[in-house]
Amino acid sequence: MTVIARLDAPGCGCDAAQGLASIDQALERIRALPRRKDTEDVPLAKAMGRVLARPVTARANVPPFASSAMDGYALCAGDLIGDGPWVLPVSARIAAGDDARTPLPPGHAARIFTGGAVPGGADCVVMQEAVTAHPGRIEIRPRPTPGQHVRSVADDMEQGDVILPAGRRLTARDIAAAAASGRASVTVTRALRVALLLTGNEIVPQRQDLAPGQIWDVNGPMMIAMLTRPDVEITARAVAEDDADALTAQIAALADMADLLITSGGISVGDTDLVKPSLLALGGTIHLSGVAIKPGKPVSVGTLGRTAWLGLPGNPVSAHVIWQVFGTALLDHLTGRQPVTARRHAVLADPLEHKPGRCEMRPALLAGHDANGREMVRFESQTHSARVATLARADGLILIPAEADQMRAGDLVEFLPFET
Repeated sequence: MTVIARLDAPGCGCDAAQGLASIDQALERIRALPRRKDTEDVPLAKAMGRVLARPVTARANVPPFASSAMDGYALCAGDLIGDGPWVLPVSARIAAGDDARTPLPPGHAARIFTGGAVPGGADCVVMQEAVTAHPGRIEIRPRPTPGQHVRSVADDMEQGDVILPAGRRLTARDIAAAAASGRASVTVTRALRVALLLTGNEIVPQRQDLAPGQIWDVNGPMMIAMLTRPDVEITARAVAEDDADALTAQIAALADMADLLITSGGISVGDTDLVKPSLLALGGTIHLSGVAIKPGKPVSVGTLGRTAWLGLPGNPVSAHVIWQVFGTALLDHLTGRQPVTARRHAVLADPLEHKPGRCEMRPALLAGHDANGREMVRFESQTHSARVATLARADGLILIPAEADQMRAGDLVEFLPFET
């Protein structure tokens, strides 16, 4: 099955199944949630990974003067009369940072270095390898052209140009561009305050030995790792109470100290799945309850006052998959980051079988390129939400459309690389 036309869309395009939202519908509801407006100014040294709240514009023309792109000699091409070679006296030396406001006399050349200001009266630079140098003079052949090896004023940026748009999550390259534009600081959205609540009486920390029926906590360390980024502040991490009233009070307290509350487990329909009832008891609203996706069908999204809520499944693989598909989209939305398309096409290295009905996001490993240069992916035969080791072996997720029952080796699929 070819899904090449779907890359510009937010989800898989599958229809809702069993009354569940489709991936597309879930992403639409996430992006309809209220977004924070508060901002702060931060110096460039602390701006890495933050999301721009206002565009960055150039304070001045860059470069602000015509400059040499080579080590060589600045001169006026029009001074070279007749056929060459031409011999010119060298009457100045200009390095980067030197004051070059004194015009070059007609028929003269100036020794100039990369980044040096081209003096008035000169309109080109001849690189030093094309010149025969003698004491106090140079011999030139062949004839240079006006503008040769000269960076013109505003060749990089023009004053007032938008260098970085609002909504951009800043990289080192962006920091370089902002610095070159003359900005010492940028306006970014305030770091998102996130609280974590882990459910499950069977979960214990790794420092404890396991008693019968217990498992070590995976989602806690995994979520902290995925949330360790400059635009996020983790305000609390707690283990859920097993009493409904106590859990309700706990959710209320955590919501008061966060812009986003993330819970792990407790969102299905069992007798011990108490997170949704507690949220509703506090006056919260559930905007999304279940998605036609495998794994992670119970994923839920809601709000409690001004706090957003993301309910992740308790199984670690399901939680990780849902985070990659919906959690990162929610985080980007709440921090003001513009949506980005990380997905790309790849081809299956092996055939697969799939039970139609829900889109499946299956962990996959990049496996080189085929004879046509297309990127290939391999995968385990089935996704199991308890097989955490599959995550460490995978590079990302492949999207298997809901209606597909089988796909052949060489078929195109969409590949979503893991963000973290």
